[in-house]
Amino acid sequence: MRFSEALIAAIRRSEIPLRFEPGAEASLAKPVMEMLQAWIAAHLPEDGEDSEFDAGYRALAVQLLDELDGSANLPE
Repeated sequence: MRFSEALIAAIRRSEIPLRFEPGAEASLAKPVMEMLQAWIAAHLPEDGEDSEFDAGYRALAVQLLDELDGSANLPE
């Protein structure tokens, strides 16, 4: 499952009465995903950081960004 699919499913299950046109869930999810991408990208370690911790932190951030942009599935 892609992150965008999970987010849209959560929006559809919300108790907020949504009276949108078809596809409105995706329009609502887009700014949330953009905010999450910017937030995660802001926490990427600097390129010169070579510690083992920073390498793991960078790998996690890259994985999360891949999941947000849809190039990787969510872990099961």
